[in-house]
Amino acid sequence: MISGKTTLIAHLGYPTESFKAPMIYNPWFDSKGIDAVVMPIGVRPEDYVAAIASIRKFTNLRGALVTMPHKVTTLGLMDEITPTAAIAGACNAILVRPDGTLLGDQFDGAGFVRGVERKGFALKGRKVLVSGNGGVGCAIAASLAAAGVAEMALFDSNTVSSEALAGRLRQHYPQLIVSVGSNDPAGSS
Repeated sequence: MISGKTTLIAHLGYPTESFKAPMIYNPWFDSKGIDAVVMPIGVRPEDYVAAIASIRKFTNLRGALVTMPHKVTTLGLMDEITPTAAIAGACNAILVRPDGTLLGDQFDGAGFVRGVERKGFALKGRKVLVSGNGGVGCAIAASLAAAGVAEMALFDSNTVSSEALAGRLRQHYPQLIVSVGSNDPAGSS
């Protein structure tokens, strides 16, 4: 039962018909006895900046999950972002702090890393290949770097995307050895 004490978590995007998070989180909250609820909230792109400004003022809103088409836009609207969000170039989670400041994070890659580790593969010190350096690929690369891989090869048909991701990874994880490959017959760096 939702009450005045219930912690609210918005699920922001547009359109809302395909949102799955409320169907995943709300039963889990209920099974754990957590007084929280994820609510789908449709926000058109032209209204998104104003909507984010508004959430700073809500006293019972803990944060938001963010989905398309707002993940990239969200990055520039935060007061602070995590290294994972900076590397991924997008935010899919917003924490509203008690003072109204917003922290943006990105957890798309964290689930991938957890899945790999649950299968018994230790990532720390390993060499990995990330094929596809778009939205989710960037998030996975960021989470792999945070997990302590030693070397990462990036491949994408768009070499510019791979080079940009490599630069962000090197900035946040200077000890990480990053190489970029392409399907260009002239080679890779």
